Amino acid sequence: MASNETREMVLAAAKVCEDKKGEETTILELDPLDSGFTDFFLITSGINDRQTQAIADGIELELKQKFQAYPNSVEGRKLGEWILMDYVDFVVHIFLRERRAYYDIERLRKTARRVATGDLLAALTEKTIAARKKAGTATRNRTAKKAALPAARKKAAAPKAKKSAESSKPAAKKKASPTPDRAG
Repeated sequence: MASNETREMVLAAAKVCEDKKGEETTILELDPLDSGFTDFFLITSGINDRQTQAIADGIELELKQKFQAYPNSVEGRKLGEWILMDYVDFVVHIFLRERRAYYDIERLRKTARRVATGDLLAALTEKTIAARKKAGTATRNRTAKKAALPAARKKAAAPKAKKSAESSKPAAKKKASPTPDRAG
């Protein structure tokens, strides 16, 4: 199952593809049973090798700055025909148009589900809201327990306080009976 951070990183990489004029940017969510090695493929195309290299450089820089994430490996950067960037939880494929048509990765991954960036963002937002609700409930429970704790301590301390108050009172003196005056 992909983490929120992985989803955020995929969205950030897709935005770089859009900013660098990548064509036909596609996000594939891979079936965990079919592909246990990664959660997403991000696939985009460029019209020349300089553009594909610029997209790869942009993605690497963006993920390094925002997430302190570096690719595990990068292949094909020099030629720029097919650049593969492996971030473990997701893999970025940047193709020249002709190479993308030739290899047709989308067709090879039949069990993968195409995900629109809007859908990925909505899923991320939904998970974030659920996590905040869960954290909010846990915080409220802790706050309620903390509020109840002083009251319980006061109740437990009340009998002890009465006992200590009674023991600290001076003992009542018995009235002395008047004694006759001896002098006289």
